[in-house]
Amino acid sequence: MTVIDSLPEPVARLESGQSTPFKLGADDVVAVRVFGSPDASIESVRIDKSGRLSVPVAGVINAGGLSIEELEAQIVARLRANYFRNPQVSVSLLEVESAKLTVDGQVGKPGLHPVVPNMTLIQAIATAEGTTENARLSEVVIFRTVNDQKYAALYDLQAIRRGNYADPAVFANDKIVVGDSSARRLFRDFIQIIPLLTTPIIVAFQK
Repeated sequence: MTVIDSLPEPVARLESGQSTPFKLGADDVVAVRVFGSPDASIESVRIDKSGRLSVPVAGVINAGGLSIEELEAQIVARLRANYFRNPQVSVSLLEVESAKLTVDGQVGKPGLHPVVPNMTLIQAIATAEGTTENARLSEVVIFRTVNDQKYAALYDLQAIRRGNYADPAVFANDKIVVGDSSARRLFRDFIQIIPLLTTPIIVAFQK
């Protein structure tokens, strides 16, 4: 294993340095608001298994694989085709079911949980109903694979809550384990020289 400075993100980077936008998928739920036209709006609608979305007036749209902004543009185009003049459309993401991560170990509800845009480690643990009463908060590990390279990162939740270091972003297909003594043993050689209260310990496994 090799210690590295940061945990790589499993998303492509645009030339501007920004992450690629979240893409909608099957079973995600959105709200569509057309300003000044409640008949063309809908408070909650789920994308079906084939990626299609049915919106009043705009009709059926292939939403799977679109970003929120792209879906808004599609709805605007449909409304213009239905004689709306300068429609103002806002799409809000209510539920994410197409992208999930695993939260395991000493949490209230272990298992798969939906990922929302800009989700952090603490937020992900909260979706699993938080840590158990006797959870070992200094043994929180994120496992991640990026381009076939496996990584693991050890965090101390108390250190994050104190502001000692940032609450890390988490992504679809991550595995988070709370109170994993066996995983912590992966880091035993590094804990002696790297203070976990001031910095997370991140390693790349040998391929």
